[in-house]
Amino acid sequence: MATRSDTAASPVEGGAAPGRPPEGPLPADKEQRRRAKLSRRWQRDVRWSPYAFVSPFFLLFLAFGLFPLIYTGWASLHQVELTAPTDMNWVGLRNYTRIFDDDFFWNAAQNTLTIGIISTVPQLLMAMGIAHILNYKLRASTFYRVAMLAPYATSIAAASLVFVLLFGRDYGMINWALDFVGIDPVDWQGDKWPSQFAVSTIIIWRWTGYNALIYLAAMQAIPQDLYESAALDGASRWQQFLHVTLPSLRPTILFTVVVSTIGASQVFGEPLLFDANKGASGGAEHQFQTLGLYLYEQGWVNQHLGRASAIAWTMFLILIVIGIINHVISRRLRASS
Repeated sequence: MATRSDTAASPVEGGAAPGRPPEGPLPADKEQRRRAKLSRRWQRDVRWSPYAFVSPFFLLFLAFGLFPLIYTGWASLHQVELTAPTDMNWVGLRNYTRIFDDDFFWNAAQNTLTIGIISTVPQLLMAMGIAHILNYKLRASTFYRVAMLAPYATSIAAASLVFVLLFGRDYGMINWALDFVGIDPVDWQGDKWPSQFAVSTIIIWRWTGYNALIYLAAMQAIPQDLYESAALDGASRWQQFLHVTLPSLRPTILFTVVVSTIGASQVFGEPLLFDANKGASGGAEHQFQTLGLYLYEQGWVNQHLGRASAIAWTMFLILIVIGIINHVISRRLRASS
């Protein structure tokens, strides 16, 4: 009788079912090469992944930021019309000399400056006061903070049209209130200073809450120990605000001043929609025409793309000067602190 062996027979060399190689750790040289390969892959991932993440921004910037900037710089040195944008005649710096000799350009620059001052100074002062009030523990403080952003979230067109109705000469609510207290009606759209004041109120209404929240965030970052020390020294709330809050907010104040100045130099929608004729002239006598409206008028109304490009680059150089001033003041503030 045949006996059965308990152990499996070893496979025959050259048979149809060769044996499985024994499992075990990889040789030392293969394991080292595998780890080196993974290490190189990890190094490449760490090195190039950040560039891949930010590449969409740079691609969009090249397409919609850098290329238009370079193209307008090139077009500013040529005579080119909107009807034939590919036909360029080299004129050098003549577009720049023409706009500097243009009285309408200096009128727009002056209007931009005055509207910027009238809108920026009250706006930041009101934002500082609102932020100081919201910094205290108030009931429904979240509601008030959200309400501060409501004007910022409102469309410029809708806000401007509402203010046009408010500042109407014959049926506006502002003139009705002035007449109620015995003051003659004001032609808010026809006179120079009233029209600039009216345009500035639209900017103030829209951006005060936004800046107030920036100031509020900066105030909440101030250590409470400073206020407690000032209170122990006998400082009142007003003295604490002057000697603790304001010095701590100097970088934030500088930031909001620079951003508001840049925004004021690019004001466009408010004066465009405030004009009764909805044109780019900024009133019948250009009394509230800004640099943005002047650029639009030259490029899309008069169809002088070369001159409009020169205006755009002039505004860009003004912003660079503002940035340099901001950098110098920031360095001095950091050195003094």
